[in-house]
Parts: sequence; structure tokens; C-alpha cells
Amino acid sequence: MSGRRLWIPSRLRPGDRVAVVAPSGPVDPVRLARGRQALTEAGLDVVVMPRVMHRRGYLAGSDAGRAADLQEAWCDPSFRAVVCARGGYGATRLLDLLDWPAMEAARPKILLGSSDITALHQAFAVRLGVASCFGPMPACETLGDPEGPDRTSLDHLLASLFETEAPGPITGDRVIVPGRAEGTLTGGNLSLLAALCGTPYALRAQGRIVLLEDVGEEPYRVDRMLTQLVQAGCLDGAAGVVLGSWVDCGDPMPALVERLAPLGVPMIAGLPIGHGTPQFTAWMGAEAVIDAESCSLTCLFRDPATAM
Repeated sequence: MSGRRLWIPSRLRPGDRVAVVAPSGPVDPVRLARGRQALTEAGLDVVVMPRVMHRRGYLAGSDAGRAADLQEAWCDPSFRAVVCARGGYGATRLLDLLDWPAMEAARPKILLGSSDITALHQAFAVRLGVASCFGPMPACETLGDPEGPDRTSLDHLLASLFETEAPGPITGDRVIVPGRAEGTLTGGNLSLLAALCGTPYALRAQGRIVLLEDVGEEPYRVDRMLTQLVQAGCLDGAAGVVLGSWVDCGDPMPALVERLAPLGVPMIAGLPIGHGTPQFTAWMGAEAVIDAESCSLTCLFRDPATAM
């Protein structure tokens, strides 16, 4: 990722039309319907793209079909945001299939997703120069469970998406390295960041705050992926580190501290970003502040007209 500032798309207004796409794993239609209803009740006109319910093994249909839905939604000027239905696996397979010049010619809009969507966050930053939202998705448990959406997660998501709102700080529970840091937020799911090493979309942390989270990974695998990022130089020059959720990862904290504390930059942990409930939303590519005294991360916003 280059050192340029990323364009922060205009945030949403009630009545805006948003597209749901499925770049990764197959989608549960019942869960998606619940999550879509939550976004509709928030005032959005939610359109599910035509191939979202396709299925091909562990993927939501063919690579070509998933890429087509994503590209059509991004290039359609009637949509103000593109919402990924869920993660899983498959987003990296689309990166060579997208018509990047056509997408660059389209007006920037919000991309929302997390987990496997880390690949798209990285690619959109590199190829389009656009900031994006790392947060809960409609076909996942946080927004699509039978009991209804987790209210805390939904409220923070809407505050991050809508122009009349301002999301508050996201608070963790542990300071690993004290201090204060400012920089553009980058990173995401550790497994995806490790998988992107050696590609044009590899993490470049220079001068940035790095967010890391994961799910279902044993501590030794967390250690292995962190070691890969360190040895590949992906974390060189980081301004700070924020550790999100580590659901079903045993106790990865010793490995995280051992591999990351030597960076010598402010580092906080236990923030509800990534997986699990609650799941807060963070703007990847926006300016952010780590404040170890309050153990918090705050995403800042610029006027989109002056964001470049």
C-alpha cells in the first residue's frame, strides 16, 4: 500500500440504496434475510445482487459470478455502498478477475465487510485508493441471529456508516505497550494478511496503526503467521498495534506479545473488532488514534472532498 492518503467515501443518508454481494463463502438465506431487515429498518434500501445465493462447494458460486456481482455493484452509480454478506473464503480468488480500471473510474463508495473481506480492503486501498469499513455483515450471527441483531454492534455500525453520526471510541481491556499513536488504520484478519504476503496487496505498516484479529486459529498458528509478517517486513515502521478479538484461538496472547511488543510502539488489546459479539466497526484507511491511557482506538473522519 502506498503512502498516499485514501479517499474516504461519503457516508450514508436514510433512503440510500446499498448492494449486498457475496465475494466469499456460501450464504445462509434465512440469516441474510434477518440481517437485511436490520439494515432496512435502519433506513437503507437494501438490494441483494442476483448471484448472492449461488453455491459452489465452500464458495458462493463461481469466481466469475462473484466477481461480476461485486464489480457491477461497485460501478452502478445508484448504489451508495457495497455490503458483503459474509466472510468464509474466496475473496482472494477475485483479485485477478476484477476490472480495476473500470472500478477506479466509478465514484468511490463504502465497502463493508470483515474476516475474509480483509483481502478486498487491502486490494481496494492499493488499486482504488479508497478507505473501507471493517465491520459486521448481514448474513453473520451479529446481525442475522434469530434473536435479532446485537444492538450495540448495530448501533456502532450505523454510527460509522451514516453521515449524521459519529462512532465513539472502541475500548479494549489490556495495555501491552503504553503510549499514544496516530496514523492511518490498516490490517484486519491475520490469516488473510499472511496469505497476501508476496502479492501486490501485502500489508505495509509504515506509519500506520495495524489492526489484527482472527478466529479458530491455535496459538502456534497465530505465532507462525505473525512470524511471517515480521520476516516479510510487513510490520516495519508501524506506528501502533491494535489487537481485536481472537475467538476460539485458545490463549494467543503470549505469542502476540512475544512477536509484536518488540516493535516498540503503543499496543492495546481486547477490542471487540473482528469476530464474536459485540462486533464494532472500524474504518480501514481512515486516520485513527490509539490512546493507551484509556485503552481505546478512535477513528477520525475528514471531509471526503479533501480526502486525497
